[in-house]
Amino acid sequence: MSTHKAGRHYLQIPGPSNVPDRILHAIAHPTIDHRGPEFRKISEEVLLGSRRIFKTSGPVVIFPTSGTGAWEASLLNTLNPGDKVLMFETGHFATLWYKMASKFGLEVDFVPTNWRHGVDPQVVEDKLRADTAHRIKSVNVVHNETSTGVTSRIAEIRQAIDRAKHPALFMVDTISSLGSMDYRHEEWQVDVTVGCSQKGLMLPPGLGFNAISPKALAVSKTNLFKRHFWDWNDMLKANESYFYPSTPCTNLLYGLRESILMLEEEGLEQVFARHDRFAEATRRAVRAWGLEILCEESLEYSSVLTAVMMPDGKGADNLRKVILDNFNMSLGSGLGKVADKVFRIGHLGDLNELTLIGTLAGVEMGLDLGGVVHSRGGVAAAMDFLGSSRK
Repeated sequence: MSTHKAGRHYLQIPGPSNVPDRILHAIAHPTIDHRGPEFRKISEEVLLGSRRIFKTSGPVVIFPTSGTGAWEASLLNTLNPGDKVLMFETGHFATLWYKMASKFGLEVDFVPTNWRHGVDPQVVEDKLRADTAHRIKSVNVVHNETSTGVTSRIAEIRQAIDRAKHPALFMVDTISSLGSMDYRHEEWQVDVTVGCSQKGLMLPPGLGFNAISPKALAVSKTNLFKRHFWDWNDMLKANESYFYPSTPCTNLLYGLRESILMLEEEGLEQVFARHDRFAEATRRAVRAWGLEILCEESLEYSSVLTAVMMPDGKGADNLRKVILDNFNMSLGSGLGKVADKVFRIGHLGDLNELTLIGTLAGVEMGLDLGGVVHSRGGVAAAMDFLGSSRK
């Protein structure tokens, strides 16, 4: 019996995303001396180019790590053991960041939600106004919650912090939004922005980012958490000459240089608009099928992924297996509280209209084969929207 499956595998999870050929070819460059002049030139390009992607004039440090390591660096460089931190349970990944903070001995005010809403700016303001002793040292928010398809309104949260006249740091996880959705580190006065390589930047996993404000950098000079590998100051000192204190991911930095080129060739605003269109087309398909989107607030819809709720009595994991077995397409699983209750359609990164329509066709056929009660016409609804909105 043949095990070969003709055609490409559709990787439609919300990250790691598909890696374009241009980036694969760049990564395939022979490894070079990471202390030599050729590498210095590449490093200069990616360190300065990363600032443009984060929309900041300040430093961006690049660690050889996943987003989890970048989370850790954000905490260890800015806080002290026992500090109080305000966090929000917007989904699985926000919960993991909270668990990490707790392991380091931080006192976390973890505001619960039903995972269908983002962070409420009014709650942020109320919590900070009530903190007259300024015990809260940081407000930590996930911009785009990858487990739920819910986006928090970062600019509004910044305004809430300002209205409360509170000195807390503002830290934001952009792990699944960077390079796919509008994000402005400097304009929104974020102190630490956390990012990684394998989603909107279209790279394999392996690079973690911290964009750092002057306020956060000043705090890092005197805070008391012990760190070595994650130390910003060691990294930034080496970065002054465009080198690193330890061995960097040399070939991934070739890929990052190509990723930045691709994003800027298309234009960041055009990239964001493309993701917005594809997200709306996906939501129209879901509604046409008669299924429910996990995110309840239209202002908080993600342009990176759509989490779709299963009808009662039907498991999302079985549907995903049916689709994988029959159409060689991977969809995102439900995580944490929504395990087996939702499936996630990733529509981010190197994606065009035909790829999206193929994805939605695979879902619609899978709903049929999986015996999930639905209406037909989701793909047609998405096609109608994409055709009419094409510029």
